Amino acid sequence: MSVHSNAGIGGMQGQGVHLREQEKERRQLYGRVTWRLVPFFCLCYLAAYLDRINVGLAKLQMQQDLGFSETVYGLGAGLFFVGYILFEVPSNLVLARMGARLWIARIMITWGLISGATMFVSTPMQFYVLRFLLGVAEAGFFPGVMLYLTYWYPTRMRSKIMALFLIGLPLASLVGAPLSGWIMTAFAGVRGHAGWQWLFFLEAIPSVVLGLLVFVYLPNSIESAQWLSPRDKGVLRANLDSDRLAESHHSLWAALSSGRVWLLGMIDLSLMMSTYAISFWLPTIIREAGVRSTAEIGLLTAVPNAFAIAALLLNGISSDRRRERRWHIVLPALAGAAAMALSTLYTGHVFATVLLFSLATAGIMAAFPVFWCLPATFLTGPAAAAGIALIASIANLGGFAATYLLGWLKDLTHSSSAGLLLFAACLVAGSLLTLALPKAVVNR
Repeated sequence: MSVHSNAGIGGMQGQGVHLREQEKERRQLYGRVTWRLVPFFCLCYLAAYLDRINVGLAKLQMQQDLGFSETVYGLGAGLFFVGYILFEVPSNLVLARMGARLWIARIMITWGLISGATMFVSTPMQFYVLRFLLGVAEAGFFPGVMLYLTYWYPTRMRSKIMALFLIGLPLASLVGAPLSGWIMTAFAGVRGHAGWQWLFFLEAIPSVVLGLLVFVYLPNSIESAQWLSPRDKGVLRANLDSDRLAESHHSLWAALSSGRVWLLGMIDLSLMMSTYAISFWLPTIIREAGVRSTAEIGLLTAVPNAFAIAALLLNGISSDRRRERRWHIVLPALAGAAAMALSTLYTGHVFATVLLFSLATAGIMAAFPVFWCLPATFLTGPAAAAGIALIASIANLGGFAATYLLGWLKDLTHSSSAGLLLFAACLVAGSLLTLALPKAVVNR
């Protein structure tokens, strides 16, 4: 072999070693970024979702104490989403302009204060007003974090990162449901307040504390992160720049008028209707299956969320590895639909109810981290801020529809079955819409 050949082989080997070292450094850098940002956001989302859904367990005492009908409860729980929807896009545009640190802190502190004030509710109108204001206060948090994460991670990494952040949602029920059941039992009558009043007060405290911590902990951007070196910032920025598509939409109007944005909104709507139906009504369904203890209901309500955590992580990792998005949404959603439909056949059986809702929750939740990779595949800049918020706004119509429709149908039919079948059908429709997305765009 010639000297030149040996030199060429040695050069190629050296280049290979260099590339492996670069890849190792890149993984270590993103590992540091992830540990710095994602667990904190996950904790914030846990607090946010807990303040949003604890009304489901509070209902077990609150409804009787205040004399609310199922329809009053369903409307009040659903009015949260009216305020949320109206202010979602404006809030995310303000976040994009003012920076995540200030705006996310404002969101968390105000929603914590309003959620805590729910302990003083005594009439349906007060319940309606505070639930509406809670939605206004929280508007922008979820799409704001979704937008913020796109400032740090390229598309090929986002499904796993979204999954890590979204763990906060099932964790809120996994940790929050038993905690809420315990608070309502242990604090009942303390200082003259009912257990459900203590529930709203105590569970509002973490949101306010975390909101204050956002001021000192969260950087607005890669450039303002003092814990990164100039070289680290350059690597992160170069990865983002190389990830952009030429056909990406940049303007606000391009996002609001995009048929693809509205299609994603309808898909998310189908997922959110089922998510909120389970979150708000599962405690009542378990009680109707024969469980009477509030603490036991809280524990059983938490079980499905353990399945959900495993499912969303595994599905998110699989989607990134395979660079496939559509079927990683469709198959879990269809599994969730089947489990919800089957649950209507076992309404009097506690074990079957918990098992089927565990499967339904796991399927629905597994679809979310993959779904939230899709908007940034064709939206950047102001279009991303508006588009992500619009998708979340459309989807949260499902929160209002799920809480109100299930309450109304339950009053009408004296059963939860009709509502559950309706939401299972919506999951099937959302799966069909997902397959209409162009795989050449979304499978990245």
